[in-house]
Amino acid sequence: MIPEIREKYNREFTPEKYEQFKEGVRLKYNYKPLFREAETPFFIPKILKERLLEACGQISETVIRPDIKTITQGALYDPELIVPNEDEHTTFLQMDFGVCLDENGDPFPQLIEIQGFPSVYFFQYMVSQAYKEHFDIPANMTCYFKDLTPETYKEFMRSIIVGDSNPENVVLLEIEPEKQTTYIDMLSTSVELGIPVVCVTKVFKLGRRLFYMNKNGELVRILKIYNRVIFDELYQRPDLKMQFKFTDDLDVEWIGHPNWFYRISKYLMPFLKNKYVPETHFLDKMEVLPSDLENYVLKPLFSFAGAGVIIDVSREDIDQIQDRSNYILQHKVHYEPVLKTPNDPVKVEIRMLMMWPKDAHAPFVVNNLVRLSKGKMIGVKYNKDMDWVGGSVGFFEA
Repeated sequence: MIPEIREKYNREFTPEKYEQFKEGVRLKYNYKPLFREAETPFFIPKILKERLLEACGQISETVIRPDIKTITQGALYDPELIVPNEDEHTTFLQMDFGVCLDENGDPFPQLIEIQGFPSVYFFQYMVSQAYKEHFDIPANMTCYFKDLTPETYKEFMRSIIVGDSNPENVVLLEIEPEKQTTYIDMLSTSVELGIPVVCVTKVFKLGRRLFYMNKNGELVRILKIYNRVIFDELYQRPDLKMQFKFTDDLDVEWIGHPNWFYRISKYLMPFLKNKYVPETHFLDKMEVLPSDLENYVLKPLFSFAGAGVIIDVSREDIDQIQDRSNYILQHKVHYEPVLKTPNDPVKVEIRMLMMWPKDAHAPFVVNNLVRLSKGKMIGVKYNKDMDWVGGSVGFFEA
């Protein structure tokens, strides 16, 4: 991936620089991330950048369909999941791609997942600057799209999340945020935008209005909720003592309406048909199973962080499933270890961070997140005690 830049980076890399980089990240908000920061960014060649943007554009054609709510209504499978006052379209959109190779040996992205839910937009803002501060990244390389700079990106995100509201009336809502793996992003969002991070158990309901207690012990009204609560996790926590329900008719504006978490998710994958999307089927709609099940992955529709995914699928696995409507069968994506390191090469997954402002015709890419892996899957438990793996960011030549 851009060989001359990669070779120079690897040649000049030292463990001391890496430790200084991690310390710089820690000092930024006086907090150490709970996930591993990779030793390197990913340098994106022009052909991969163009293919990623083409893939996002083609997949977005389904997301912007006028009947998107009709075709995804089955995702809201339980009335208890439906949150009132849903907006016209999602605000946040993420597309995860595994980096593969085509028949000519060029990098080719394949969609892994799609989600209508916010990701770590502000950690990527911060960590991309940290890489540039501590390593020799060419000045003309950027992680941003749409001609955004760090300054204009931050202001763009402010316009979406805070808008013309007073920041104290906008909350980032999560379940026990300090215990979340991505708390560093919440902290970054809070510092950069001046909005509080609030646990769902610290929200008070008076009529249709919601409030929280600020640091001075004053009750402050919530006008906007930047929602980071994943329902799958929420329903696994009956111990949480909440004073409101997401399904209440509330006088608040959702920045990232919760219903889109279900609508734009694995549930949408079978509707996507193009060269960047692996063959995907609703399990309950398959009359005949593929004879080569070893080339497929079985995924529960509404889990998160890889929970319940079966990589090496057998007929016995499928026979044991009682509710097949909750699963998809997706053709395996074979990641290529395209990133050269001083030891073993690394597989790359790149998440295109997209936004869809209210006045825009369609969503567009603004930033990216990269995860590096030497293991069987992307994720911490598959990369224990390995180096040159973890969270990162992609830089391309502007």
